Amino acid sequence: MKKKQQEDKALTLKDALGEDLLKKLKETKKELEEQEQKQKAEAEQKKREERKKREKNKSFEELLKESDLDWRNFK
Repeated sequence: MKKKQQEDKALTLKDALGEDLLKKLKETKKELEEQEQKQKAEAEQKKREERKKREKNKSFEELLKESDLDWRNFK
């Protein structure tokens, strides 16, 4: 009985699933990771475009308030 239990413990998930299924799972994982990276890149690009658009549409007053320049330094 002890030998059988040891053999069962030695059986890994890789052995139980088979090579074909394991290969498909790895491919699926890789595809999902690539999709996630692509989505992150797209979201980052969209944020950059929105930031540029907001910056472009700011009024002079808003730009002046955000500026750290002080007119007293240029007298």
